[in-house]
Amino acid sequence: MQAVILAAGKGTRMRPLTYDIPKPILPVNGRPLLEYILDAVPDQVEEIILVINYLGDHIREHFKDSYKGKKIIYVRHDELDGTGGAVFCVKDLIKGDFLVLNGDDLYLKSDIEKLCAEDFAVLGWEVEDPRKYGVIKTNKEGNLVDIIEKPDSFEFKLINTGAMVLNRDFFNYDLVRITEKEFGLPQTLAKMADKHKIKVITATEWMSVGSPEDLEKAQTEIKKFVS
Repeated sequence: MQAVILAAGKGTRMRPLTYDIPKPILPVNGRPLLEYILDAVPDQVEEIILVINYLGDHIREHFKDSYKGKKIIYVRHDELDGTGGAVFCVKDLIKGDFLVLNGDDLYLKSDIEKLCAEDFAVLGWEVEDPRKYGVIKTNKEGNLVDIIEKPDSFEFKLINTGAMVLNRDFFNYDLVRITEKEFGLPQTLAKMADKHKIKVITATEWMSVGSPEDLEKAQTEIKKFVS
């Protein structure tokens, strides 16, 4: 199995911290953020594909060609056309089943292991106010029906964490455009629900590290994610 880690963004919400350092290697309790994410990758993953762009050489210099015995391949995402485009840019390297994780979110390894036990799956996290997130809509069997961006209602409170398991069938679907320049990975995943059962797993713990305030909070919360 392979893992694709999305680590190409410019980290604009994290400025000024990201003027000289890419967000994925900002320090959390003395270690780069991305190390904690790689530690959450299950044992059955043998190869990691790191999608990089902004200050990507810093990431390459730190991790080099492997991490704890797992081979690392670097792919530069020049287009920066959204998470959907980022996954499509590694299409030719994907051999079969693959895991996708965000390079700035903290996950529990046990949650990712549950995710990887499914053929198709997405990891959700329950929040009180879902209106600024991509919300997961499920059927009575607990499978994905749709992902609704920034809903007006509180009907569904399970949000998309960016962690999912796919296979090469994903590349048979046209990417869903979400802005003039970006294609959305979760929105394209939702299209697959027409022919595939996509299991929704609820995370035990999850944290997005997208702002300086998040990074400060992560310094104390990180113990939850270290096994």
